[in-house]
Amino acid sequence: MGIALARALSLKGEHRITVLEKEATLASHQTGRNSGVVHAGLYYQPGSLKAQLCARGKALTREYCQEHALPYRELGKLVVALGNDQLGRLAGMEQRAIANQVPGLARLRRDELVQIEPHVAGIAALHSPQTASVDYGAITRSMAEEVKAAGGEILLNSEVTAVKVSDQACLVSTKEGTHRFNQLIVCAGLQSDVIARKVGADPSPKILPFRGEYWVMSKSSSAMVKGMIYPVPDPRFPFLGVHFTRGVYDEVHVGPNAVPALAREGYDWKTFSFKDTMDSLRWPGASTLVKKYWKMGAAEIGASLIKPLYLKQSKAYLPELKSADLVSKGKAGVRAQAWSKDGSLLDDFAVDQVGPVTVLRNAPSPAATSAMAIADYVLEHYPVGRPR
Repeated sequence: MGIALARALSLKGEHRITVLEKEATLASHQTGRNSGVVHAGLYYQPGSLKAQLCARGKALTREYCQEHALPYRELGKLVVALGNDQLGRLAGMEQRAIANQVPGLARLRRDELVQIEPHVAGIAALHSPQTASVDYGAITRSMAEEVKAAGGEILLNSEVTAVKVSDQACLVSTKEGTHRFNQLIVCAGLQSDVIARKVGADPSPKILPFRGEYWVMSKSSSAMVKGMIYPVPDPRFPFLGVHFTRGVYDEVHVGPNAVPALAREGYDWKTFSFKDTMDSLRWPGASTLVKKYWKMGAAEIGASLIKPLYLKQSKAYLPELKSADLVSKGKAGVRAQAWSKDGSLLDDFAVDQVGPVTVLRNAPSPAATSAMAIADYVLEHYPVGRPR
């Protein structure tokens, strides 16, 4: 998201751009650890920012990959109803997708869906043929080269330690020194609330880290999945549940689940931060969240720790799947989920502005799909002034 904004500003040619990146490489966290799906807009409330920016972002992502010879594969997605109890939700999803003008959308019966995914269970499905797969890390690195070619600077290993904001300037400190900017845009992902507090923004929403874990299917068994197989979303739960995704390089991932991460960058159960965990437990909305989702949380944690439970969830959609077909754990990701004081999880994109500082507070999926569209939106609605 930060590189997309830097690129959008660079294309205007009006500003000197400096990007401060905490890690030694770009796309080290959410950008390089997601499933690589370019969403078509099936799920989102019509008229929401998610719906608007996903459609525009999908088109921009496809165009960008074509122009820069980056892989882009329209593998298609089936959203599968397993039983009659899910047909009502599937119909509601179909109406949202129609309102969002999802291209090529089709409602399929059992005999039709197995022509697309022969091994899948289910009695009905929605088919989105233009849902695609890309390498978001490669897209980020390509955009970064454009920023540098336009005279911008990208400073790696530059973790922000302090920010001082005045009417005259933003002073941003790292271990290497202090940078002076006329304006500052914060796209800090898992650390966005930390930086927000440094610039004087409201502590809410807070970031609640959720880890998503994947299994990788063996090459021999991956032929059972042609494209992408997704569940019908359950409105009682904030996350989709296990699904199957063929990636741009032909690997098939099963997942992700959603378990509480014990650190902001906790990519496994061994990574624990006492401070991060206590910050979450002390948040005013913690008890509300636990009461509402404890059953789901317990099931997700169990499936994370016990492979047969993960397999059971997966077999609901692919009955022929065997334990030996899940050969290794893929690269886990941690979702930067924004969390309000009342315990609710923010669903739409959210942006704050504090003087000369713009802070992206929530950028959930489909943020990767929408990145270039979000950049245009932010610059339109939170404009960066001319350089002084």
